[in-house]
Amino acid sequence: MRLEYGFELSKVEIPRFSVEAVEGIGKLFTLAALILNVLEAKDRVEIVFHGLNPEDPETKIAAFKEIVGGSEAGGDLNYQPGLGGRVSGSSSYFRWIVVSH
Repeated sequence: MRLEYGFELSKVEIPRFSVEAVEGIGKLFTLAALILNVLEAKDRVEIVFHGLNPEDPETKIAAFKEIVGGSEAGGDLNYQPGLGGRVSGSSSYFRWIVVSH
């Protein structure tokens, strides 16, 4: 399913993003650039990473941190783990993180 919508970043208190279960490394690079740009205007963002096995979210988070860490702006960021686990009745696993200055 594809859902397209628009919103104004200035009207969102805490921007939230997700990484789909089957997304490849290219999407993590795109997400990293997007998050760094959003953090120019906002103090923090929330991201939910999900995957088809318990290791997927944590692996994607580690890759995301490595990519962001290569940026001049990425070294000053804080990462706070949020809720994670398995979605009942499915084979999906997730982990939320908060990224802030």
